[in-house]
Amino acid sequence: MHVRSGVLVTDKRVGYAPGIFDLFHIGHLNVLRNAKDLCDYLIVGVVSDEIASRVKGLTPVVPIDERLEIVRGIRYVDEAVVEDVPHKLEMWERLGFNVIIKGDDWKGTDKGDKLESDFAEVGVEVAYLPYTKRTSSTMLRRILERSLD
Repeated sequence: MHVRSGVLVTDKRVGYAPGIFDLFHIGHLNVLRNAKDLCDYLIVGVVSDEIASRVKGLTPVVPIDERLEIVRGIRYVDEAVVEDVPHKLEMWERLGFNVIIKGDDWKGTDKGDKLESDFAEVGVEVAYLPYTKRTSSTMLRRILERSLD
């Protein structure tokens, strides 16, 4: 391992799996388990409350410090960090990963195509994992909101 332009360079496959990880559920666990199978070292980026609000238009139910602690406690995760910047390339500049892992709901979309294009320029692979359709934070949020009405 060595550092080039402030980025750690390694022969190991370093994966980065960003997500909000609000209302942690089996879909999150599946992504992290499968992400670990794709790399030697897995870094998980837990999106900050501010960035999540900007991107999704909703503030997470579980605050960032708690979401970060939950993700850190998952055995598949080697490192968990706060993603507090709007562009994934900024996280790459900080962390130096060589594969970024997203749900396959991004594949073939405008945002997925942009992600692939941006990361191809710096030699980072984009790997897609199956998205758990049965359970989602959005679905859990709707159930909670109905029960509180």
